[in-house]
Amino acid sequence: MKCAIVTGGSRGIGRAICIKLAEEKNYHILINYASNETAAKETLAKVVELGATGEILKFDVGNTEETQAVLTEWQEKNPDAVVEVIVNNAGITRDGLFMWMQKEDWNHVINTSLDGFFNVTNFFIQKLLRNKYGRIINMVSVSGVKGTAGQTNYSAAKGALVGATKALAQEVAKRNITVNAVAPGFIRTDMTQEFNEEELKAMIPANRFGEAEEVADLVAFLASRKSSYITGEVININGGIYS
Repeated sequence: MKCAIVTGGSRGIGRAICIKLAEEKNYHILINYASNETAAKETLAKVVELGATGEILKFDVGNTEETQAVLTEWQEKNPDAVVEVIVNNAGITRDGLFMWMQKEDWNHVINTSLDGFFNVTNFFIQKLLRNKYGRIINMVSVSGVKGTAGQTNYSAAKGALVGATKALAQEVAKRNITVNAVAPGFIRTDMTQEFNEEELKAMIPANRFGEAEEVADLVAFLASRKSSYITGEVININGGIYS
């Protein structure tokens, strides 16, 4: 059984990625979520509706022990399962000016994005190397590439993930494993619903917010065999926001 794991797969861009991968029917989809079980079940229902298979895995990617325990138990129950695709999508924001930022808001954001990448990817990496095939896709952000005021913690987390992407790509390329980052700009999801879309789209050359499905199309391409000569890249999908 060939599998793809999507962290933070229950809503928004994560859900769109699960659905897009399900449409292609190449993989059994592992949908990770931390708290919203209802949303995770809805995502799984959509995956199954498309004729694919999947299951839900509940764990907080930023918690090393919990991640290890859940993934180990899953692997033991499914000894023949091979995870070929890892989409590190889980991320949270705790926005605010740096001068007023609380340490827990710094830690929580960094842990989810950066430790989340380590905990999930590190669990599977030796298996990918043994199988001589893999696709690792890290969801970063325009904030991690150019920095966004009011998001010093989020920009730091995603910027660090950009560096990790480029380094790991060089370590594993000989084994036919690609590692890329996808950096969305303003995408219409729960995370951006508080934003003033009318005001912000004036900054975007494409004059609109992106859709989660558009990001999912890019991720699905990077998760496929068609992208085998692309690695260590940060691909911006932001409507030309700072081109």
